[in-house]
Amino acid sequence: MDASREDITHQIAAVAARLVVDEGLEYAAAKRRAVKQLGLPSRTALPDNAVLDAAVREDIAVFCPDTQATELQALRELALVWMDRLQAFRPHIGGSVWHGIATRHSDIYLQLFCDDPKAPEWALLDHRVEYHPGSVNGWRGEPVEALTLRVRCEALGQWVLVHLMVHEHDDLRGALKPDTLGRKPRGDAAALRRLMAGEVPA
Repeated sequence: MDASREDITHQIAAVAARLVVDEGLEYAAAKRRAVKQLGLPSRTALPDNAVLDAAVREDIAVFCPDTQATELQALRELALVWMDRLQAFRPHIGGSVWHGIATRHSDIYLQLFCDDPKAPEWALLDHRVEYHPGSVNGWRGEPVEALTLRVRCEALGQWVLVHLMVHEHDDLRGALKPDTLGRKPRGDAAALRRLMAGEVPA
């Protein structure tokens, strides 16, 4: 990679990192918007997730280390509340809340694994929990049913979106394979509690 191309890659990563931290964007969306904000051609080579991840962590360390730690703790505690409520569906948490880079602008992503894909929806209806049905791309790029809840986080004094992605029971094995950065891509409630206690890395 020549110097100019490397410089552009790091510029994109820096702008994308700000969008991740300040607006809670997912990595792919942040990269695309960064290219647009910088006025670069749409086909410009994008930084890989390892480069962006490093930029996000650097941004947090420089601009908001104290507030981010508090906000992350609040989101993880809220995630645990819903993981406990949905324990019958083997919930696993992924995304920025699991990996430790979430801020108050981040959403919570929970993967559910069950024999009947409609069971989580019926459970929400039984408990009169309002949700919005939709779909998102799964870790293999396939469309996955998602149920989105708008949940109050008293610790942050705001509403937070919790996305419940419904997978088949047998998909759990593939869900635990290390990601492109060699990290555990998600964990169950016990793993999240260990992580919050500082016992295991994300």
